[in-house]
Amino acid sequence: MPIWTTHGDGRTVAPGAVVKPSERLGWPATIAIGAQHIVAMFGATFLVPLLTGFPVSTTLLFSGVGTLLFLLLTRNKLPSYLGSSFAFIAPIQAFNAGKTLETGEQIGQALLGVVLVGILLAAIGFLVQATGTGWIEKLMPPVVSGAIVALIGLNLAPAAWNNFKTDALLGTITLAACILFAVLFRGFLGRVSIFLGVIVGYIVAALLGRVNWDGVGAADWIGLPAFHLPAFGDPQAWAMLPMFLPVILVLVAENVGHVRGVATMTGDPSINRHTGRALLADGIATTVAGLGGGSGTTTYGENIGVMAATRVYSTAAYWVAGIVAILLAFSPKVGAIIFAMPAGVLGGVTTALYGLIGVIGMKIWVDNQVDFSRPVNQYTVAVSFVIAIAGFTMDLGTLSFGAIVLGTVAALVIYHVGNAIARARRTGADDGGPIVPIGQLGGDPENVG
Repeated sequence: MPIWTTHGDGRTVAPGAVVKPSERLGWPATIAIGAQHIVAMFGATFLVPLLTGFPVSTTLLFSGVGTLLFLLLTRNKLPSYLGSSFAFIAPIQAFNAGKTLETGEQIGQALLGVVLVGILLAAIGFLVQATGTGWIEKLMPPVVSGAIVALIGLNLAPAAWNNFKTDALLGTITLAACILFAVLFRGFLGRVSIFLGVIVGYIVAALLGRVNWDGVGAADWIGLPAFHLPAFGDPQAWAMLPMFLPVILVLVAENVGHVRGVATMTGDPSINRHTGRALLADGIATTVAGLGGGSGTTTYGENIGVMAATRVYSTAAYWVAGIVAILLAFSPKVGAIIFAMPAGVLGGVTTALYGLIGVIGMKIWVDNQVDFSRPVNQYTVAVSFVIAIAGFTMDLGTLSFGAIVLGTVAALVIYHVGNAIARARRTGADDGGPIVPIGQLGGDPENVG
């Protein structure tokens, strides 16, 4: 276990001061802050298995394991919780025609994509460690990275409606609760509005007798998570791998943004030197999760919100959070309670969540003052959005390309080819600016990305 120096008196943080990653408060305070990180990550992390069909306990286990791996591989210098990434939802659901996975065979097929993303992300981490992030900034300027983030959320919109229409009353109540928590509360409560909205919807569903408790009653309090192996020998799984490639771009942007965000908030620019290690660590954590049956991971913006509110950036709190997540994973009853959530509640929360993903993509453009008077920027977004919303597909032999792949490729090609033509004609081209922190694809509109 790493060793931390005690900050001040171990109980308080002076005005204007921060608890650095290498410091900690007293253990009671550190454990309490770790508990806040558990609450912050839980809302988004448990939604991913609900929407994909992956086992909840297994996903929770590998989020905890991934967090500890991240802390080790970044030499305990970069505070972060690795929760389930929403960028994986669309390609995973594609294995069952937009629905949650229903069989172990389908889960194994999808896990192959998770492993591929993890390996490629780790390779990018090695490359960034050696060369820096300049090439990433050129590949994905804000107009492109914003479009990729937004089109993932917009492509998922039909899935939200399919759940919402099963019980419009529960969907409306859940959606209204998410909005009210976000609008009425500031700070931590506002940042976990999606999680709180789900709790409200679940309670109302239980009071109305619309929750099936059979699975909860049959589940043991203590037991092993359900593990699955990737379908390495399944040709169909290999044919669908291209759908996962855009996820890599999102994870790169999220990790780069996370590192820069922490460096800014702690006032320690040297943290930016750990960008390559962050990408490598997230790639390895995602690979490990995919090999055992968990969803791919990413750094979480919700937990940045907790750090900003407490001014405590100690990695000790994340060790606490990771260990607690692992312990919770060994309670099948926890997973059964989550899986008992009615589809109407999911429909309400995902109506907000998927829309917020789209909004955060657009926020990237606003923050970087992307010039939409330029035709190349207009078409970069316009074409990729229509492809995503309409659900374009393309089959080339045994390979199948979904709307997110096609939309991502369209955004990259239109932007770079368009600017190359503009430069050749000496009319100038917008370089799009540097990549920006877009946070975690989670429930907070300030941090989702």
